[in-house]
Amino acid sequence: MAISTPERVWWKPVDREEKLWITIALIWALILFFMMPYWHAVGKQNPSQETYRVTPQEYQKRANEFIQKYQVGTEKGIPVVEPPPGSDIYIIARMWSWSPILKLKKGKSYRLHISSLDLQHGFSVYPINMNFMVLPGYDYVLTITPTQEGEYTIICNEYCGLGHHLMIGKIFVES
Repeated sequence: MAISTPERVWWKPVDREEKLWITIALIWALILFFMMPYWHAVGKQNPSQETYRVTPQEYQKRANEFIQKYQVGTEKGIPVVEPPPGSDIYIIARMWSWSPILKLKKGKSYRLHISSLDLQHGFSVYPINMNFMVLPGYDYVLTITPTQEGEYTIICNEYCGLGHHLMIGKIFVES
């Protein structure tokens, strides 16, 4: 219980300047609200919506078949694959490694399958802005077309344990 009762009208009426700022904030909030679906539909920055349920064992089998078919070497014990343009390519996320290392052709499209064998990981390609959540039990399919030559680094951006900082993969893009 309060020591004294508040006045009947305890707020002050909104003055002209305050009404102006409230109006500006409301208009800005509405602009941002409508820009989100607009950029989703028109911005062409959205990943494909192709996702499949798959067991980790089934995904590992598919990825191993892919690696055996297109392997051209190894780098520090990690297989290096060079698939033909237009093919399905597979990347495995598992505690503290990405496998295989990909060699792709500039300007050619590929269907990139990503899945985890153990727990949640994040798939981020540096230096471009590509960022996806990778969960076990799901095969995420992205259609990618590399536009610049170079070496790209795959980084896990979801903490996955003590070796998280070592979870780095590679993609080489050549002409």
